[in-house]
Amino acid sequence: MLKQILAKLPRKSSKCDSFDTSGSNSCNNTTNSGNGIPFTNSCTVIATRLNVVKRMSTAIFPTSIVAGGDSVPPHVPFKDVSNAEKQSLFISKLNLCCSIYDFNDPDKDSAEKDLKRQVLLELNDFVASGSARFTESAIAAVCKMCAVNLFRTFPPKSYLSARGESEDEEPMFDPAWCHLQLVYDLFLSIISQSSLDAKVAKKHVDHSFILKLLNLFDSEDPRERECLKSILHRLYGKFMMHRPYIRKAVSNIFYRFAFETERHNGIAELLEVFGSVISGFALPLKEEHRLFFSRALIPLHKPKSLGVYHQQLAYCVVQFIEKEQNLASVAITRLLRYWPVTSSQKQLMFISELEELLEMISVAEFEKIMVPLFRRIGYCLNSSHFQVAERAHFLWNNDNVLNLVMRNRQVIMPIIVSALERNSQNHWNKAVLNLTQNVRKVFSEMDEELVLDCQGKLEEENSKSNVAAERRRLTWERLEIAANYQPVTMPSNISGLVKPATCLVSC
Repeated sequence: MLKQILAKLPRKSSKCDSFDTSGSNSCNNTTNSGNGIPFTNSCTVIATRLNVVKRMSTAIFPTSIVAGGDSVPPHVPFKDVSNAEKQSLFISKLNLCCSIYDFNDPDKDSAEKDLKRQVLLELNDFVASGSARFTESAIAAVCKMCAVNLFRTFPPKSYLSARGESEDEEPMFDPAWCHLQLVYDLFLSIISQSSLDAKVAKKHVDHSFILKLLNLFDSEDPRERECLKSILHRLYGKFMMHRPYIRKAVSNIFYRFAFETERHNGIAELLEVFGSVISGFALPLKEEHRLFFSRALIPLHKPKSLGVYHQQLAYCVVQFIEKEQNLASVAITRLLRYWPVTSSQKQLMFISELEELLEMISVAEFEKIMVPLFRRIGYCLNSSHFQVAERAHFLWNNDNVLNLVMRNRQVIMPIIVSALERNSQNHWNKAVLNLTQNVRKVFSEMDEELVLDCQGKLEEENSKSNVAAERRRLTWERLEIAANYQPVTMPSNISGLVKPATCLVSC
């Protein structure tokens, strides 16, 4: 068999460039026969050709593949192997960490759990040292290990769908976090390495991998969501080819949350990541980004749990309007459509966001929405919930709002003055009454003649409404008197009933 293999190999050229195990040139072992033909030692030829076979097999089947990635035992420390074997040991340790254990029982498999944790710590140190080489086989092993440990279906639990009203509720913590944290740290460290080639890694960090990673944002453990936030930010920056897919997948999460379930634990973290993503959008904005603003971001104001993520949501909206100011009127119009009539806490958040948007809106865009906007503000001024009424009165402390009102006082003052007059007469809270007097004073200083004119028209309207109310009262009194009138009882016989009808007809 060996002779057949050697016969098929190409003949060695006269110029020898290979060295034997002792370091001497193999050509030095040649001697001349008696007829002058050079004679080569047969053992040297066989050794040389076997080395050629070995090099060819190594080139076709790398050591990590031939040995199944486990040519070096995983329990050996990195410091005890040569640099050539560290890559194989790296993959071997990753394969060892694919074992899953039950952490609900702390006494079960404790030795195996400790061993896995030590290996994960060693892997993190190895990657942090910069000694790891991220070949395709290494990236595949990393993605496999992360998928086995991280990708899981969360058990059905009571979602914190109203966490905005019950912020004191304790979060849920995963008992396996001691291992999950190390896996997250390892993956984050790897994708943060400058030596990682995104074109090679994208074969394994593909759309399916990213989608499963995004699904983990629904975890009830806030520590896990924090790690995922950092990883998603790195992935978006590293894998430019996956950016459109990431935006689409996150949009779908927002759609499902806002229009279907209203149950998701990671909306705040996703919005925090997208706050920095939106700030990097180029101008002019693409149609895709405008649709994301109007169809995905703005409807997030609807769910009851708005208080959990409102700060991050408002920041994203502001980032969009800083890019294009004409989106401010779109945002305010949609906010008025989603106005929470029965939730005072959400009303406070909406008023704060409106004030922030009014600081950025242009005069032309403001004129498009000022009438419905200040009608809603007028309702808030008259709110029986004193915090809502106070927050609406504080709008006039903003110089930008005052400037917009000053430019359009002919339209806005009649709406607001009537609300202030109703407050001064009917509101129960003393602090709100004091704020009402302060706003009336500001308006009088702005345009006293217009304020007096508005008050005169309001008194005229009130007098007319009083006259109409008096007429309605008198009408109802006459109807009540007529209803209480008892007519004369008619005869019970049929003939007596028919005769008056005949007489009426003849008449």
